[in-house]
Amino acid sequence: VFFRAVISGGGAAQATEFPLYFFNSIFIAGVSCLLALIIGTIAAYGFSRYPLKGNETYMFIILTTRMMPAIVVVIPIFLMFREIGLSGTYFGIIFLYTAFNLPFTIWMVRSFFDELNTEIEDAARMDGATERQLFFGICLPQVKAGLAATFVFGLILTWNEFLFALLLTGVDTRTVPVAMARTLGGEMGVDYGLLAAIVTLFLIPIFFVTFLLQNQLLRGVTFGTVRK
Repeated sequence: VFFRAVISGGGAAQATEFPLYFFNSIFIAGVSCLLALIIGTIAAYGFSRYPLKGNETYMFIILTTRMMPAIVVVIPIFLMFREIGLSGTYFGIIFLYTAFNLPFTIWMVRSFFDELNTEIEDAARMDGATERQLFFGICLPQVKAGLAATFVFGLILTWNEFLFALLLTGVDTRTVPVAMARTLGGEMGVDYGLLAAIVTLFLIPIFFVTFLLQNQLLRGVTFGTVRK
């Protein structure tokens, strides 16, 4: 009964509008993690293969942005988004999640690129391969397991994010964590059956993605631990 009510968006679940929130969570988390993975992979390759003077300092600065608690920057970001009109939009929250996932993505993917044997790349260069061919034809296929692991970790972090979703999304862009908070704060008390149904459905996509990528995920988290 509760699952039917949540999926149909009627009855007790009408206030939560779960189908819309579920779509918002999938769309926002998926697009932001994919953008962070694309941009972060390119940046990580640059840091790994073309290090600048003070490269480790730059990497440390990038990492510190991810260490910063979200509560520290939520008020400035909220005011900035309201002034430039990004509050309550898909573009605004996707842009924010992409920016927050980039440091983690760069650090993770760079470690995978550093583990690769550069002798293969040198041999390919001697055979006339371009840098683009090296990146897409040699390096990326070798780190696809690491990319899958990075994507899953970033997806979990974004999927469960609540603070920014609560303050920076509107009625049409709210995500499932916001819907669950509204269910807990209902005037008629907590509907535990409805809440349990929402939580169960909320966990299914993460289990599904993890199951599909389980082989890549296992190789990704153990990448570089065993030398051949």
